[in-house]
Amino acid sequence: MGYFIVRLLIRFTCRFIAPVDVRGKVNLIPSGAFIGVSNHAGVLDPALVFYFLDRKDITMLVAEKYHKYAIFRWLVKQLDSIFVDRFNADLGAMRVALTRLREGGALVIAPEGTRSKTGGLIEGQPGASYLAARTGVPIVPAGIVGTRDRDVIGQLRRFRRAHIIVQVGEPFTLPPLKGKDRDGAIQAYTDEIMCRIAALLPPDYRGVYANHPRLIELLSKDEGESVTSNRLPVSGN
Repeated sequence: MGYFIVRLLIRFTCRFIAPVDVRGKVNLIPSGAFIGVSNHAGVLDPALVFYFLDRKDITMLVAEKYHKYAIFRWLVKQLDSIFVDRFNADLGAMRVALTRLREGGALVIAPEGTRSKTGGLIEGQPGASYLAARTGVPIVPAGIVGTRDRDVIGQLRRFRRAHIIVQVGEPFTLPPLKGKDRDGAIQAYTDEIMCRIAALLPPDYRGVYANHPRLIELLSKDEGESVTSNRLPVSGN
């Protein structure tokens, strides 16, 4: 019961604050395991998945800093999500995440690990790439525009609603980890994930990945490919 109440609250809040335009819905996976990854520019980002993805088996990794707040502890419990230590090897959280993926659930992660202060992408952390390589499940990237805190708050102060756009990209998979240089492979996989997200974002949101060779390669592909044909506009507001 708590799960459905929280989802209703999230949907009401999102509709009040901003209309949410979800593009590329065909790329969403309605059943079976996958890892959803996106940029993290504002406090609204984590809630959006419960707004547009209609599944009961969504697990979200939530930063440990929110554990000290009773309201967040309650929300995480109701949504059956997991607190994770972003700065240390949280083996307990990883084990729970692996188990839920192997049971066919959906796992949602912001690979950056924290909100970007500039709104542009910051360096990704290895959690998502490690889980994807261990399980072989598809990764579904998404680019979110319009949730920067300063933009949302600025619009509300003017009694206006923000405009949020979510661009969902094509699912892809990562090869299993092999050989001795696993750290190097994980870094390459993390760059791949982050560049896939960056390719779904306008230039001013790409941050540290703006000039990454892999992003340039993705953006140079034929416009018929989904990663380039449906890129978001320069501004979401």
